[in-house]
Amino acid sequence: MAVNLSAPKAEDLLAIDGIRLATASAGIKKPGRQDVVLIELAEGTQTAAVYTKNAFCAAPVIVAKQHQAAEATRYLLINSGNANAGTGEAGLVAAKACCQAVAEVAGVNEANVLPFSTGVIGQPLPVDKIRAVLADAYDGLSADNWLAAAQGIMTTDTLAKAKSVQVELAGKTVTITGISKGSGMIRPDMATMLAYIATDANVDYAVLTTMLNNAMNHSFNRITVDGDTSTNDACVLMATGQAGNAKITQITSEEGEALQKALNDICCYLAQAIVRDGEGATKFISINVEQGQSQEECRQVAYTIAHSPLVKTALFASDPNWGRILAAVGRSGLADFDLSGVSIFINDVCIVKSGQPDPDYTEEKGQAVMAESEITITVKLNRGAAHDQVWTCDFSYDYVKINAEYRT
Repeated sequence: MAVNLSAPKAEDLLAIDGIRLATASAGIKKPGRQDVVLIELAEGTQTAAVYTKNAFCAAPVIVAKQHQAAEATRYLLINSGNANAGTGEAGLVAAKACCQAVAEVAGVNEANVLPFSTGVIGQPLPVDKIRAVLADAYDGLSADNWLAAAQGIMTTDTLAKAKSVQVELAGKTVTITGISKGSGMIRPDMATMLAYIATDANVDYAVLTTMLNNAMNHSFNRITVDGDTSTNDACVLMATGQAGNAKITQITSEEGEALQKALNDICCYLAQAIVRDGEGATKFISINVEQGQSQEECRQVAYTIAHSPLVKTALFASDPNWGRILAAVGRSGLADFDLSGVSIFINDVCIVKSGQPDPDYTEEKGQAVMAESEITITVKLNRGAAHDQVWTCDFSYDYVKINAEYRT
């Protein structure tokens, strides 16, 4: 059960001029499930993307990078149920074969198609099953299929993740709609996540790329469920240019800043939705680290807390065992770390003040805040003005069960 997150409604997801989507059931892992998604981009659409930094990146990631660099992107092909990762040369052949199958149906070149896969690692991609449904998918392309697409890319997700926003740019209404998937194997740079975000804004390619990187650093690169970086991550930002606004060529312009803010907002929502739907999650945790010497060291402390199984299990148990948080801060590896200046809070309850147990703290106060479904852990380092934040969730019994039974 996702933490304070509801499934999106089809009527709340806005169509993007120049983008059409379709789903199909290829039976890749389970019969009858919509597990293939096809996204069509109108000619002239600018496409920016970021991919996993895992050295064992999946075959579709390798092919997508090659195709994106070679020709303009016209189609995205996504399958769930099979990651096509750890599959060697055969995986590359399979990814390219799927792209070629789309090209034949749509009348484009193979390099105009970017492939994406998510699911079980190390198994051959069933190319024939995917190829068999592409003609029907192509015939079913529609601007109103965002919800179906969000459902089609799910793996262990319990619900779809999608959102639309609109912003006024110099008198023109610009729309952004995005979908994401992810629930486990989540760690920035990136995670076992896929995200597809489209806008009808007219944006210069270099600006679009910068906007995507900025948005990533404020959202998807600030989440973790279990500390595992996947082989298949990708986030694609598409701008069709059909809103009629004057092309944005400067990110620092008024229109550029407004579009960046809207993009940050939607990416933040989609990223947090992944954590709220973390495998077996019962609590959504924000970790704020303040008064650091740099953002990097604040992030280092935050992730040490977020990745601690002891902290995460205490959160699940609603156990105010705050010594686990204190220990994580202490082993975060900061140079010349003076613990006497550190203060730690759980929501508004101070547990450590100036390196010592807060004299006003009581077990009852700690129990009350730890029982909440949304918890903020704040660490004040008292060594600078920098700050940063990450989002995570607890570890429940279900996390082990889901991952132990993932292939069965």
